[in-house]
Amino acid sequence: MPALMIALVKIRNPAKLQEYAAAAGPTVAAAGGVVLGRGKYKETLVGAIDVDNAMVARFPSSAAAHDWYHSAAYQALIPVRDEAMEATFFVLEEPS
Repeated sequence: MPALMIALVKIRNPAKLQEYAAAAGPTVAAAGGVVLGRGKYKETLVGAIDVDNAMVARFPSSAAAHDWYHSAAYQALIPVRDEAMEATFFVLEEPS
């Protein structure tokens, strides 16, 4: 069952964000994922959230998203990610 990985981001360092994004994209693709969209946060319709950007990627399954996150290639990027942003990543299974 396909899964969506959603990243909610509070930017710390825009230059590091560019470095991270350039390196992270290929790791998503290598894991069978496709970035569906990313952009600047615009509006909360209900509730409260404190983010600057968001990204959505589709993976073939929640296991594929999990494996991507825990892959050696992605784990090597975490120090850059942590300099670039505060992030919350979560996975949603798409309904069948």
